[in-house]
This record gives sequence, structure tokens and C-alpha cells, in this order.
Amino acid sequence: MRTERNLTRLDRVFARLDREPERPAHIDVPKMSRHRVVLFAATLAFYLAIVWAVAITSWLVRFDWQVMFFRPYQQWPEIHAFLDYYVVLGQRGPTAVMVAAWLGWRSWRQHTLRPLLTLGASLLLLNITVGAAKLGMGRLGPHYAINIGSNEMGLGGDIFPSGHTANAVVTWGILAYLASTPRARRWLSALSAVTSLGVGLTTVYLGTHWLSDVLLGWAAGLLILLALPWCEPLIARSEAGIFSLRDLLRARRGRTAPTRVPSPVPAPVMSPRAAAVDSEVPARETVASRPPRSPVHLAPGPHTARSERTPVTPVGSRRPPHPERPARAAAGAASARPLTGG
Repeated sequence: MRTERNLTRLDRVFARLDREPERPAHIDVPKMSRHRVVLFAATLAFYLAIVWAVAITSWLVRFDWQVMFFRPYQQWPEIHAFLDYYVVLGQRGPTAVMVAAWLGWRSWRQHTLRPLLTLGASLLLLNITVGAAKLGMGRLGPHYAINIGSNEMGLGGDIFPSGHTANAVVTWGILAYLASTPRARRWLSALSAVTSLGVGLTTVYLGTHWLSDVLLGWAAGLLILLALPWCEPLIARSEAGIFSLRDLLRARRGRTAPTRVPSPVPAPVMSPRAAAVDSEVPARETVASRPPRSPVHLAPGPHTARSERTPVTPVGSRRPPHPERPARAAAGAASARPLTGG
């Protein structure tokens, strides 16, 4: 009897990962619905209310000073070491690298640039809005406060709103924004909310931010996430433009790529001496083609041997002839005669 093993959730996840990468047929892009518009308006009103409450030195500023004098890092020193590492989840550099790595892998799997472009758009909005607010309000942090009970605004600081908190809301919230299923979106939204809440309270514990800084940072990050659907048409056009540019470069590279034609065999280069010899070949052939000469007959008469001939001084020799000197042949013959004793 054949039985099949029931696949667990982990088995189904790995089976899905083993499939070939393919572009999804339908990407669920969030739209700016009426519900989202209401949330955006409410969050913007909360943002402006926090700024106004701090600007007029209301009860919120007095509560900030009370929390600062409470010094949470002295009340619970045993968690200080852990929170020093936990606050890194709100730093822009490490969190952006981690989230970009995950979204890059997802972009490769789905053959789409939307996750990376959405992350880039959210971080750009975060830098512009939060950076401008920090520099515009210029509030000093608790460690640099001058006047007790004042709002410390306009003194050249850069901690209002909290950048750690806003970055945690945007960086981890973008995972929920790009989730492919409603269930995953709900779970990731809750996880990002808890993470950003913990990062904000950690900065208050460490004494680097006022409590009102954290509240404004939460509102600033949430405004960016709620405004992302307005950026979706621009993200889609940017993705289409990048893919069109890629296809254009590929087509241009294919047209301009030289075809491999077998190169002709170069003619052998001859040295001048070989060329001279080669030029003489036709002349030799011409000479050989002439009719043969008649044989030369020696003159009749006796011929002397070479050893009996008189030596002749070669032309151009520097040594003058000596008539008194016996010939080499005669001397050689005399030495060759046998000696007879008398």
C-alpha cells in the first residue's frame, strides 16, 4: 500500500524556493484608498500637534524633562548592554543593507525592480523630510540641554524628530508594505511596529532623545509609508525606463558586435637575401633553356703533373717572388729520394 508523506509548511517553503525564478503575473500594488487617505491626514495632524506642543513649551516639554531626570539607564542598568545593541536596528546604514539584501534577492527571483525602487524612494523621502525637520527646528538633546524646562529649540541641534525611530518605522515597515499576501502584511506590520517602538523607547532609555522626539519620529516614518502609493506610478515608469534602457543596450551591443571572420593567412615575409636568390631563379632558368655549348677539347701535347708545375704567385700577394728559392715541388721531391750511403 503506497502512502504519501504530508508536506509541512517548511517543506512547502523550500519547494517554492526551488522553482525557477519567474515574474509574477499580478503584483499587488497598494493604492491610495480612502482609508489610507484618512490615516495619512490623521497622522499628519498628530505630527503637527506634537510640533506645536513642543514649540509652545506645553505639558509635553515638562514631561520630557521629568523623564530625563528619572534617568532610566540608572534605574535599570542590567539591560543597558542589550539595548546598546538593540538600538542598531534603528541605524540607517546596517538596517538599509539588511533590507536591501533581502529585497534584492526578491527582485531577482521575481524579475522586477519594484522592491528595490520602493526602498530607494522611501529612504529618499525619509532623508528629505526628517533631515529638513531636524535642521529647521534645531532642538538640542537631553545631554546638551541648557535651560531646564525649556523646549531647547532653535539652538542648532538635530534630534527632533528622532531619526532612529523614523528609520526603524520606514525600513522595517517597507517589508510589510511589499508583502505579497494580506496575512504576511498583517504579521509584518505588527513586527515592524513593535521593533520601531522598541527602538524609540531605547533612545529614551539611553538619554539620547526626548520622549517627544520619539513620538514625532513615529509620525514621520508612518507618513512616509502611507504616502508611498502616490509614488507607485513614478516607480513603475522608472522600472520600465530601466528595462527599456537595458534592452536598448543589448540590441546595440548585438548590432555592433563584430562577426568572427577567419583571417586570411598572411603571405610569408622573405628576407632580402632570399628575395635576391628568388629573383635570380628566372635568369638561371633562362640560362638553362639555352642550347648546350660545344665541348671544350684540350690542346694536344704532353701535360705535366701538378707537382711538376712551376708555382705561380697569386695575384695581389704581398710577398715578392724569390728566384733563388727552390720550388716547393722540387724540394719535396728531393726530400722524398732515398739516401744512399757512399
